[in-house]
Amino acid sequence: MILRPYQQAAVDAVYNHLRSKENNPCVVLPTGTGKSVVIAQIVRDAVAQWNGRVLILAHVKELLEQNAGKVRALCPDLQIGIFSAGLKSRDTEESVIVAGIQSVYGKACDLGAFDLIIVDEAHLIAPDGDGMYRTFLKDMKVINPNVRLIGLTATPFRLKGGLICQPENLLNEVCYEAGLKEMITQGYLSPLVSRAGRAEAKLDGLHIRGGEFVGDEIASAMDTEELVSSACREIVDLTRERKSVLIFTSGVNHCRHVAEKISAYSGMECAVVTGETSPGERAEIIDRFKGREVVADLFGAKKPPLKFLCNVNVLTTGFDAVNIDCVVLLRPTNSPGLLIQMVGRGTRLSPETGKQNCLVLDYGGNIMRHGPVDMISVTDRTPGNGDAPAKKCPQCLALIHAAYQKCPECGYEFPPPSRSNITEHAAKDGVISGEIFYDEYAVKNVYYCVHEKRYADPGTPKTMRIDYEVGLNDFRSEWVCPEHTGYARGKFEKWWKNRAALGCPVPATAREAVAWANDGMLAVPLAITVKSVAGEKFDRITKCVLGERPVMREPGDDSAKINDWPSNSPQDLGVSDYGSEIPF
Repeated sequence: MILRPYQQAAVDAVYNHLRSKENNPCVVLPTGTGKSVVIAQIVRDAVAQWNGRVLILAHVKELLEQNAGKVRALCPDLQIGIFSAGLKSRDTEESVIVAGIQSVYGKACDLGAFDLIIVDEAHLIAPDGDGMYRTFLKDMKVINPNVRLIGLTATPFRLKGGLICQPENLLNEVCYEAGLKEMITQGYLSPLVSRAGRAEAKLDGLHIRGGEFVGDEIASAMDTEELVSSACREIVDLTRERKSVLIFTSGVNHCRHVAEKISAYSGMECAVVTGETSPGERAEIIDRFKGREVVADLFGAKKPPLKFLCNVNVLTTGFDAVNIDCVVLLRPTNSPGLLIQMVGRGTRLSPETGKQNCLVLDYGGNIMRHGPVDMISVTDRTPGNGDAPAKKCPQCLALIHAAYQKCPECGYEFPPPSRSNITEHAAKDGVISGEIFYDEYAVKNVYYCVHEKRYADPGTPKTMRIDYEVGLNDFRSEWVCPEHTGYARGKFEKWWKNRAALGCPVPATAREAVAWANDGMLAVPLAITVKSVAGEKFDRITKCVLGERPVMREPGDDSAKINDWPSNSPQDLGVSDYGSEIPF
């Protein structure tokens, strides 16, 4: 068995951890990078080299079959048993047992002692209390106090929040982690792409329970005729060149509604898999979705392969279909782990089907909420310790608490929030960091102000901030540096000369630049082009379409007094200190 370099590194890291530390390690490998191969190598070494006995635990029969098959294929000389009620097998004597946790958590004594226990999809281990994994491992410790535990997962945090590796948890430390973007770059996983176009999901009305949005609220908010119809029309249009489209929905009725619309707009069958689907029907649907023909009746008629498949909380962890080239998120999730699991269904390579990448269509604002999936990180936080949410007043640009309905600075009244929980169009937020988008916006208004970094030392050069209003309470900003030297000053001079009235001198200070800009000495911006890079905090304005330049004239009375203005006077000059970070 020849392992890929990162698989061998993962195996070596596990052995080093077990030799040097007393706690339990975890390996983090993205979906599709071959966790089963790593498991098989560890199993073979444990049994063949060290005369040990190994138990592999998982929570769904698909994973049991997958792991048992992989170990048998890679280790044909080992005795492999399966203990699973769902697979109708009760093997207990073999040196390697693959078992469903639901079947064995109260039967540790029936299985006998193990030297090593491997948990696949370890993010499903309960955080505390009497979860099945915890109960079983407690009993196994009685049989063999020296038993060691190893976890493998694609997401080192639980679906409902919190890190899986903590001193008090069953797993204590990540000993090896391979990055998603790294695996894509090296050619081991399929590239992920987002659609062009930008939209923002509105989730004002949803509540969170146990770390996730309340299921009934999600289903109720999303399952409307207008929203489902609009989204499904776009899905059909954007996936015309795709071969296998997996759709995650918000509830059983929503799933059926979406499948009905997809079928109507595409003229193709869209199958449904929910928790209510019988095992036989589910197996048939999955076979068809994987591109296999299924015999329909006794006369040999066959059902064709499926392009579209809708599901509700079923086809996430453990579902393996390499041909998936589009993942649709028709549901919001507050769980970064669930987001990674859903997107991960499309990361496997499939050159035999001509798959070049996987398109991710996000209608739930999930990428916007959690960030690019290769940059998600989770820390255990104490509720209430985070910064209060804030918003910007579109009239005076004051940064105020999000709870205000009327701006305390200028009296602007904010419109009531939208209660929609799904967008009609898939959001364009890069699913992988580094993905680049260019968007063009018409400029409704422009605001100029002096930007001072909060807590900056006296004498620190000030900058000029320009806020382009491109929609209701929607701004794109840039900064220029009249008081800096070198490249930054040269860039400002070019920026100013392209906009200012002919004959207007280049300002020496930010205050002077803002005064002249607010006095009408700059051409009016009509449109801007914005470059967005997924994973980066700030967008870049790469192009600005300008109106006619103004005619040079003497500055007004206010600008003639710029040296007399106070250092912090937002009412008079537009001085900004609320954004201390500048993107350069």
